[in-house]
Amino acid sequence: MALRATVFKAQLAVGDLDRDRHATHQLTIARHPSETDERMMIRVLMFALRSSDRLAFGRGLSDVDEPDLIDRDLTGSIDLWIEVGLPDERAILKACGRATRVVVMAYGHSVDLWWKGIAPGLARARNLDVIRVPSEESRALAALAERSMDLQVTIQDGLVWFSSPKTTVEVHPELLMGGDC
Repeated sequence: MALRATVFKAQLAVGDLDRDRHATHQLTIARHPSETDERMMIRVLMFALRSSDRLAFGRGLSDVDEPDLIDRDLTGSIDLWIEVGLPDERAILKACGRATRVVVMAYGHSVDLWWKGIAPGLARARNLDVIRVPSEESRALAALAERSMDLQVTIQDGLVWFSSPKTTVEVHPELLMGGDC
C-alpha cells in the first residue's frame, strides 16, 4: 500500500511592505511522503513571497510536470510557475516555455555546486528568477513546521521575518538570476 500525504494546516498572515500587499490565507498543505519539513516550509515561504488571490499549491513531487506552486490567470494560462529545490536545466526551460514567469527557490547545502553547473544553460531564459535561501535559514524554517500552524510573515526591503507563537526566523533570500526576489 502506498504511503499517503500528511496534511498540514496553516493560517498565514502576510504583510508584504515591498508590494503593499496584506492578506491572510488559510492553507492546506499536503506533504508528500518523501518531502521533508524543510522543503515544505520553503514552499510556504514562496507562497508568502508571491502571495496572491490565485496562487495555489501544485502537485509538485507527485507529478514532475507540475510546479510546486502555480498562479493561473482567468483564462487558465500560467502566470507564475514556482519550483522548489534544485531542478534540472531541462525542466526549468520547459517551465519557462509554459509560463509567463518562472521562479526557482533553491535551498540546501549543494546550491552552489548546482548553480555553477546549471547557470550557463539558463542564461537565455528571460522570464526566470532564481533565488536561494541560505541552508541555516531553511533549516530554521523547518523547525517551525507543525501539523497546525499560525504564521505571520513580514516582508520589507527583501528581508523576510517568519513568526510563529514560539519564535521568529529571519530569512535573507538571495537573487542568483532575474530581477525579483
